[in-house]
Amino acid sequence: MTSQPRVAGVDYGDRRVGIALADPLRLFARPLGTFPPGEALRELARLVTDEGVGVLVVGWPLADDGGEGAAVDRVRPFLGRLKKAAPDAEVVLQDERDSSRRAVDDLVAAGVSRKRRREKGTIDAAAACVILQDWLDEQAG
Repeated sequence: MTSQPRVAGVDYGDRRVGIALADPLRLFARPLGTFPPGEALRELARLVTDEGVGVLVVGWPLADDGGEGAAVDRVRPFLGRLKKAAPDAEVVLQDERDSSRRAVDDLVAAGVSRKRRREKGTIDAAAACVILQDWLDEQAG
């Protein structure tokens, strides 16, 4: 049996990029951290090279009606840089509507303090988990 490549989730933001990593069985997403965009590209390239990540699931910020708007236009250039930084990985897009709100709900349910939720990056990493977990669930279902 050939093992499947590892999977990472990405929540792009102009200032911070949240990254999550799936377990080897592709059942659960866990937060890896948040990084400035340039550093995130280096970290994702490292994950592909050193950790066996072969799929990068990038949050695609569709509008409420499902169309592409200004938010997609902000992510598109990062997507191009990501494909150059990690050319051996498959890059897939995942609808990320409501991921930040769901991430906050998950943090509250997990008992994360309000102070910790307000720390820069906590919600970004949690949103990357939501994006990745949605993709993992779709692949399993």
